[in-house]
Amino acid sequence: MAEPYRILFYVQHLLGIGHLRRTATLSRNLVRAGFDVTVVSGGHPIDIDLGGADLVQLPATRATDLFFKKLVDEDGQEIDDGWRDMRAGRLLDIYKDVQPHILITELFPFGRRQMRFELLPLLEAAKSDPDKPLIISSVRDILVAQTKPGRNDEMLALVRKYFDHVMVHGDPDLISLDRTFPHTEAIKDLITYTGYVVDRTGVKGGGDAPGEGEVIVSSGGGAVGEALLKTAMQARELSQASDRTWRMMVGATVEAQKFDELQSMAPEGVVVERARRDFTTLLMNCDLSISQGGYNTVMEILHAKCKAVIVPYAGGVETEQTMRAELLASRGVLHIADEDGLTPEKLAQKVDEALSGPPSSAEIDVNGAEKSADLLKEWMSAR
Repeated sequence: MAEPYRILFYVQHLLGIGHLRRTATLSRNLVRAGFDVTVVSGGHPIDIDLGGADLVQLPATRATDLFFKKLVDEDGQEIDDGWRDMRAGRLLDIYKDVQPHILITELFPFGRRQMRFELLPLLEAAKSDPDKPLIISSVRDILVAQTKPGRNDEMLALVRKYFDHVMVHGDPDLISLDRTFPHTEAIKDLITYTGYVVDRTGVKGGGDAPGEGEVIVSSGGGAVGEALLKTAMQARELSQASDRTWRMMVGATVEAQKFDELQSMAPEGVVVERARRDFTTLLMNCDLSISQGGYNTVMEILHAKCKAVIVPYAGGVETEQTMRAELLASRGVLHIADEDGLTPEKLAQKVDEALSGPPSSAEIDVNGAEKSADLLKEWMSAR
């Protein structure tokens, strides 16, 4: 029996954990498809199901602000050149240990520019390897808009220099990459749309199922959703869902002090807890989801077909959540409440509108995890 293809899958989460969650969903499907997967993660450690893939945790770094200007280490100290050299060396050692047939970089070179200090040496090593691996960029449907001249040109040059394929985890019938990357035409021969990557582990249950009849309020895995949770607490009694349990899911990276503060603020009928592994099951059984508009959560809402209010995160340089939410809202799939100027009264009104409308549903391709595995097999066979 031939040995399985080895995949080295690099991911770096800096603020929320959406990038890691999408990587985890892909990894579970790749393992199921027979690949030997090693995920190397550069963000803070998170308890997440990789489906049997090996996890190699690099010394962690994270962003301290919404603009990703400053990166700090596990002790909160700003990273310096010595730290960068150390991590770049660790990453190269991992590459040599794994000797992958396939190297996947999550988002780079379309993002994670801050990590060039380790990714460029990695890509150089892979490109010059006598047994050169297939080099793949794994990227979501919508990129952050670039405001600095030359950034898009730089991305194009890196794709052309190092990458064999770009897997876009989206559906061009909803939005194509050229909407947020102006040089798409120049790399169209490298781009393949996989469909959206969706975590389908949620279980639909009966009357005692987790989340049954509840309003699930989530702010993603990052530390930027505190205001949404506080507003939702106050909106409950103003809405038609005042008789339901409202379950507030606090991001994994929110400090213990802020978590305790949210718990102490919770009125009767409101449960505050940390983000759970069975989040997708909560969505399958809830009456309504209130969330930010991150890639993973929106796709899980569509899969669960639950009613939904989206409050897109629009801080810092982010435009992605608003764009995706507006595209889906224009199809009548979900309801949007603007983050700017959001009040309990406005949120309660959106909750009532969503509860009186149909469940979320959209005719878009959500087979991205399975298609990605099929593509990698196809590309390796073609070699």
